[in-house]
Amino acid sequence: MSVADAAFLAVAAFLATQGAVLALNLVAFPVVGARGRPRARARTGSAARPGSGPRPRVSLLVPARDEAATLPSTLPTWLAQGADEVLVLDDGSRDATPRLVADAAAGAPALRLLRGMPLPAGWSGKNWACHQLAGAATGDVLVFTDADVAWSPGALERVVAELAATDAGLLTVWPRQRCESLGERLLVPLVDLLLLANLPHPLVRALPFASLAAANGQVMAWRREAYARVGGHAARPAEVLEDVRLAQRAKRLGVPLTLRLGGPWVATRMYRGWGDVVAGFGKNVLAAAGGSPAALVAIWALNLVAYTAPWLVAWFDPRWWALAGAGIALRMLANAKSGRPVVEALLQPAGPVALTAVVARALARRGGYAWKGRTYP
Repeated sequence: MSVADAAFLAVAAFLATQGAVLALNLVAFPVVGARGRPRARARTGSAARPGSGPRPRVSLLVPARDEAATLPSTLPTWLAQGADEVLVLDDGSRDATPRLVADAAAGAPALRLLRGMPLPAGWSGKNWACHQLAGAATGDVLVFTDADVAWSPGALERVVAELAATDAGLLTVWPRQRCESLGERLLVPLVDLLLLANLPHPLVRALPFASLAAANGQVMAWRREAYARVGGHAARPAEVLEDVRLAQRAKRLGVPLTLRLGGPWVATRMYRGWGDVVAGFGKNVLAAAGGSPAALVAIWALNLVAYTAPWLVAWFDPRWWALAGAGIALRMLANAKSGRPVVEALLQPAGPVALTAVVARALARRGGYAWKGRTYP
């Protein structure tokens, strides 16, 4: 077998494997609200038994640092959810974040502004903020959400109902990603493809391995007892990929985990422009590769060979046109499942090229990163 034949078969096998996982998830990966509107339950301070009984007390918890640009569009959506309390912790913002929350709280009894304590050594800012929020919350269900996540009316009710119906200790949701600039469209939707083409959803609950766990810190709904069992954010105080690590820890401890796509119910614009995209992904991509620079480079190279190279090699070896088309098809299917524009899949061949900037930034900083005015080693 020639080197060219071996390369063709290797890329074909990689894309076929991703295609098989994606095909399974197109059917099996649930979307928030797919069960229909949950039945109303009486409000009470006691936790609900799965699928029956009174409604648990729900705390919606939001860490916020320099979010004045996003709060006018997201804060009203949290208040419309009917949570028993909405706690927003100001983590040393340098903009109008605390004023905006305080002004809104004047007319919203459920909303409370918390002033964050100084960041201790050995903690990341978000983890410390979430730890303080959990300590101040009075709910039976703790729903952490990022300040840039918008919730459609009825979304929280559905999330809490599905947490109960699935008997999960942790339910995590991947919001629909809003992308406006080209830089965002090149890289942000790859998160959906990474999830849907690499993690077979039915195995998350079927098998006990921590490697078959994932989470998204943009929306994490915990039963209070499950959060306490894993040690909360204090269990991973400095971890930049704390959402995934907490989900893995939960699974190792036997806490049931449930994953959902946000569908039309929760959405976010995670980054604003190319610079934010590179800085944002650059802070956690090395951790996602297990902290290994060699593994990070290998993953980047594999995606470059699988999704970009076929468009170049096909001009010399027509067999590769099939692989080039397969890469586009995978992105189209992932976009359709996550509710993104299908035509955006035409950007897929450029995605690994754009990822070069993220990988270079992560390698240059050797795992350290700067985010929202703070620098971490």
